[in-house]
Amino acid sequence: MQQTDESRLKVLVIAPSLDGNDLSEPEWAYRWVEALSRRADVTVLASSRIGAEPLEKQLPLARVVTWPEIRWLYQKFERFNAMAKPGLPLFVAQCRKWIREALARGETFDVGHQILPQGMRHVSAFASFDIPYVIGPLGGGLKTPPAFEAEVNANRGLAARLRDFDDFRLRHDQALRRTYQKASMVLGVAPYVEERLTGLDLQRFHALPERGYGDFAPERERQNAVGQLTLFHAGRVIRTKALRDTIRALSHLRDLPGIRLISAGDGEDLPLCKIEAKALGVADRIKFLGRIPRGAVEQHYEAADVFCFPSFREPMGGVFFEAMAHGLPIVAAANGGPDFLINNSCGIKVPVTNPDDFARGIADAIRTLAMDPSLRARLGAGARARLKSFGSWDDKADLMLTFYQQIMAQTDAMPTGATKQERAAQ
Repeated sequence: MQQTDESRLKVLVIAPSLDGNDLSEPEWAYRWVEALSRRADVTVLASSRIGAEPLEKQLPLARVVTWPEIRWLYQKFERFNAMAKPGLPLFVAQCRKWIREALARGETFDVGHQILPQGMRHVSAFASFDIPYVIGPLGGGLKTPPAFEAEVNANRGLAARLRDFDDFRLRHDQALRRTYQKASMVLGVAPYVEERLTGLDLQRFHALPERGYGDFAPERERQNAVGQLTLFHAGRVIRTKALRDTIRALSHLRDLPGIRLISAGDGEDLPLCKIEAKALGVADRIKFLGRIPRGAVEQHYEAADVFCFPSFREPMGGVFFEAMAHGLPIVAAANGGPDFLINNSCGIKVPVTNPDDFARGIADAIRTLAMDPSLRARLGAGARARLKSFGSWDDKADLMLTFYQQIMAQTDAMPTGATKQERAAQ
């Protein structure tokens, strides 16, 4: 760890599952902390992940404190653990104990930041102390659109039951409510997060996608033939990811046989998607790849003309960042994270009404793109610009330092017990 500079902020980060060699939450949270550690004196409280490169080696500029994961939970109940995080209460207790002992030793922290977990069902150790803190970016908790509930609930699992319980807890669990009410700032991946937390009297909310951009794929000339299109859909194949709706959309495009779909991903809805494709007579226009290596996914982004991922209950969607980095125009659902992430400079958003109209709306968007190569080119260029507007990891770290400094200044100026109205007036 580099030497402490008195002018640098002392930031205490809580993030149980950091790993720069993983995917999804552990990877993006690592990138965030790594960028912060180059700008501030960062202490990070995390778990030592089974089989992962030690976090202290991944974050040489930070002070790293870890506790072992509960091996049997992570090895035998991986999916359950990913959703419910049953080991998290122990981790929170370990963080509380460490912070209490650190403060007793005379250590001080300018600000805290709980980056993970991303779900809105977990209390924070910071709520037990007087350290001003940020929590988030939070995401998830979206409801299934009513007209889609029958199809989605046909395979209703643990995630749906947890989502129902979350609503009750956000209304009645005082420890959870206090976590958000006491936070100096709550970050959400999109504006819908603030709506989910309505009634909690948040001190400050800011919508900020959890990801920063990295490398952009080289620009390339894509086909400009009218009526010819390769669509790409990538992600876990569950009902809400809308592969089935994209297949139904193809049935409305029989007059455009040059439109083809590539699907990369596996999941419980894949067999039903294959059955639907055959029943609708479009199976010959679809290639189901199943789960493929990361490098192969990149090759398909490169070869595609349009990224069609109209997931209708998507918290944010890292795949959109990947598609935009490749300069792909996007077809997305006008709901959740994509409704914030995608605008008319980079894609076409389809209203989520009912399954029949949704499929027709997707078909209309695809038809528009298929018949207008110049529009595809403009939206592809717009996708790169839109992604850049969300900032790099360094940009996000700089923004967070600005927020931290604002929080510190406001905390110093405000008397204990100030109301939300008094805080807002500062």
